[in-house]
Amino acid sequence: MTTIEQFLQYERYELNRSVHTVKAYGNDLELFARSLAREVETMDWASVTPVDVRAWIVERASVGDCARTLRRRVQALRAFYRWLMRAGKVGDNPAAEVELARMPQRLPQFVREQNLDTLLDSHVDETDFEAVRDHLVVAMLYETGLRRAELIGLRDDAVDVTTGQLRVRGKRDKDRIVPFGTELGRWIAHYRALRDATVGSGHAGTLLVTRSGKALYPSLVYRIVHDGLAMVGGSDRMSPHVLRHSFASAMLNHGAELNSVKELLGHESLAATQVYTHVTLSELKHNYELAHPRASKKGG
Repeated sequence: MTTIEQFLQYERYELNRSVHTVKAYGNDLELFARSLAREVETMDWASVTPVDVRAWIVERASVGDCARTLRRRVQALRAFYRWLMRAGKVGDNPAAEVELARMPQRLPQFVREQNLDTLLDSHVDETDFEAVRDHLVVAMLYETGLRRAELIGLRDDAVDVTTGQLRVRGKRDKDRIVPFGTELGRWIAHYRALRDATVGSGHAGTLLVTRSGKALYPSLVYRIVHDGLAMVGGSDRMSPHVLRHSFASAMLNHGAELNSVKELLGHESLAATQVYTHVTLSELKHNYELAHPRASKKGG
């Protein structure tokens, strides 16, 4: 087992990093080693200098890596060297002083409430399994704020329509409880009955499935959301994550406390949730300019 593989096992099983993060870190470290024209198996990690790391980041930026990717690459090296230092394999961390690329300040996009109301209140053929399922996908993403991967992995026994709660496993395998309303509960119950009549017991305990009983896959969820949002507009982007943004902004617009929204979204820190306060202020300004008779009055 290579040094990188040992580190990745530590990250996955000791620190509970997600599979996605661990895979990305592994790719970053192998790419870095190859950039130095060294074999991963025989790499002398103690010989790496801050100059090597900075030169690699400059190289990656020149071939088009975005700021987010550049930040992750440095963070992968930092984490790797922290682990090497604890194991006594190196004396310092050459990535520690390398400055992280600055992220562009972009506000998350969302769909306005009236557009989503139009979509979710539209007629659905309640005898059509796929029509009901697709409606439920959009409704659950918007009304619970789940990530796409969380929705796909949702177990049937984790959703209780009696109490109006679901248990979701988020990043780093952390569970959280998310409440939902009675109307969504009605759709879940109806979908379950239709699913069991259509698929039978072959869905292996997964809530949302295809007609063949298999769990939904990312591109299908994306297509369901994209097609739904395309009918009502309201956003340049039409992805599942836009519905998560819409959930957060709707909650804050209607008076939810920031910390409560943080818990519902499963964010690690409040800073990740605070970006939505800018979204709600932007929405309030937009509504003011539309509604107040003097908001658009020109001076002079």
